[in-house]
Amino acid sequence: MTVAVASTTIPGTTATKKKVNFANLGVGAAMNMFEVTTLGQPFEVIKTHLAANRQDNMATAFKKIYQRGGIAGFYQGMIPWAWIEASTKGAVLIFAAGEIEYVALGSGISPFAAGLVGGMGGGLAQAYTTMGFCTFMKTVEITRHKATGPNVSTFAVASEIFKREGIRGINKGVNAVAVRQCTNWGSRLGLSRLAEESIRKFRGTDSHLPLNAWEKIAASAIGGGLSIWNQPIEVIRVEMQSQLKTAGRPEKMTIANCARWIWQTNGLKGFYRGSVPRFGLGMWQTICMVAGGDALKKFVNEKYGKH
Repeated sequence: MTVAVASTTIPGTTATKKKVNFANLGVGAAMNMFEVTTLGQPFEVIKTHLAANRQDNMATAFKKIYQRGGIAGFYQGMIPWAWIEASTKGAVLIFAAGEIEYVALGSGISPFAAGLVGGMGGGLAQAYTTMGFCTFMKTVEITRHKATGPNVSTFAVASEIFKREGIRGINKGVNAVAVRQCTNWGSRLGLSRLAEESIRKFRGTDSHLPLNAWEKIAASAIGGGLSIWNQPIEVIRVEMQSQLKTAGRPEKMTIANCARWIWQTNGLKGFYRGSVPRFGLGMWQTICMVAGGDALKKFVNEKYGKH
């Protein structure tokens, strides 16, 4: 695969097993840290606010977030939870997706299908190893201002949830996170690959020639942007992890009763709240991990690969 989150494989060639390059695992962590610290967390905060407060529009969301903490309000939940998550999930995705893709290619399926399966498997590995409690606590930080107050430390909130509900409490909604990550990275890698092939066909050059930087960015943006088709899963995930208290809201949330609650209170449109900022987030994440990750991997391998 020609992306940063899986082992390098050129479509149409024989799959080869490669050793895990720990420098490349570092690339995954570095690109995730860059992504979340720049535009990623503001998109995440806006998206989560809209998914949790489905009566708000974009302008209202911006106003409330700014009133909550100024510019810093758009980075709520970044330290430490988003940084912990970002510094680990990239490495997990690289390793898991690459290993799964290698096995899939060995079974005789196409490189595109192998990339799709690798992305899905890598997304599941992310969710159940590093993302569960981090994603939950990020959502807590973004939605808790009406429940526990902003002056209570994030670690105190995490400790209280753990004492009250145990390990399941701080991983609340992890199954929804797993479904989201599985469909996210399966879609992002698959759609980015299709976009790359379409660009090659459009420019009329050999399909094995690498894309230039701008073509790679464009393909990544297309793949990331179109991956918002699973927004209903993301809204369910946010609602399951939200700390907002609403009359009639089920106390024990499952994916099924959460979906019913959203349908009863907001109808079909409720499942698509936050789509616009998530569109931007998906594009930015995929550009960073695919186009940016490829460029950084190439630099690291050329500069340090011989040492």
